[in-house]
Amino acid sequence: MPSSAPERSAASRVFVLLLVTTVLLGILVAVFLVAEAQRAARAEAERVTAATAAAIAASPLVSSALETDDRETAARDLAPYAREVLTTADLDFVTVMTTDGVRVTHPEPDRVGERYLGTIPSSPRPLTEEFRGTLGPSVRTIVPVLADGQPVGWVAAGVTTETIAQTLVRRLPLSLALTGALVLLGVGGALLARRVTRRFAGDLPPGDVRDAVSSYESIRTLGEALRAQTHEHGNRMHTAVALMELGRTDEAIGILTDTARQSQSLVDQVTARRHGDPAVGALLLGKASQAKERGIEWRVHIAPDTPRTPLSAVDAVAVLGNLVDNAFDAAASAEERWVSVRLEPTADGGILLEVADSGPGVPTDLRERIFASGYSTKPAGAEGRGVGLALVRSVVAEAGGSVVVLGPPTTFRVLLPAARDGRRRR
Repeated sequence: MPSSAPERSAASRVFVLLLVTTVLLGILVAVFLVAEAQRAARAEAERVTAATAAAIAASPLVSSALETDDRETAARDLAPYAREVLTTADLDFVTVMTTDGVRVTHPEPDRVGERYLGTIPSSPRPLTEEFRGTLGPSVRTIVPVLADGQPVGWVAAGVTTETIAQTLVRRLPLSLALTGALVLLGVGGALLARRVTRRFAGDLPPGDVRDAVSSYESIRTLGEALRAQTHEHGNRMHTAVALMELGRTDEAIGILTDTARQSQSLVDQVTARRHGDPAVGALLLGKASQAKERGIEWRVHIAPDTPRTPLSAVDAVAVLGNLVDNAFDAAASAEERWVSVRLEPTADGGILLEVADSGPGVPTDLRERIFASGYSTKPAGAEGRGVGLALVRSVVAEAGGSVVVLGPPTTFRVLLPAARDGRRRR
């Protein structure tokens, strides 16, 4: 039977994701730079044509030449001036014309005497437009020539779109260089991210990394619960021994009897389940001691007909332990301190897990954000990990369940489907 291809490691996935993001960002930046260069080239053409046409129209030489009715003399006098301006301003054409649009000058002498191809404003005012003339499509500005306040002609200066495109091509290397530098920087960042991720996760695929975090969280919360239980029982035993040494046997027996009675109720609930989970049972027993240690009332209800969970023991402890730990932290700041755990079957054969507390609650606008990886309302440090709830949602979602926050009182409700094929997820 052919073996399936190995799953890509978390470090490789991080690298590929960042690399693809960098390339897409580089493409977007390149498109933006080219579009901006095109816009700038056109804006510069409009500015230069407007300034040049206005300067020519204001020249006394042009106004005095157009005041006469002798077009041949005006053309002879203005042609050298127009050619000089054309070269100096790096334009494609400068056309001086009469008030009715008859050309007096033109880059192609054969066109002199013909009518100007373009819009002539109905009133003496400047106008910039794109128009196809004898030299092809161009950006041009036409400005009135005034003498004693009266229009005596027009001046048009223009740059062809071909010239604008050539200007854009000259600017492309800089845009491409900036884009290339950005992509190279992004590739370097992706390589660094892969190296850092591999340092922490090795070559494990994302699922195994999640399982490792889940195992760590399970060991942590179960260890805290068992430590509290051991500490409580140790204190009671030391007290009972001391009372017996003092000859106060009845009080010693009373302490030991109370200890057994308080634990028996929870033990009965845990062991009454047909599909009981020893790890979850140990966690609940330990959390009862931890609640007492922190001065929190511990309420547990476990329905005996609750079906088997689809989670592994490690994941089940991680989910329940993180929810209870968060509930403890929230309840510790309230006047009335209590935490409630409820575990029972659903109508469709699944499992309902609810962990409620008497804490101040979770604001409505944060009820989704608290499940984001790295987000935490706790201070930075050992208690401010920002991992627990993200892990809870990840484990529950992978099992086909859901987790939501309700309230008041603050209640984390987890819905899980029944285990498939009688087996738990590995």
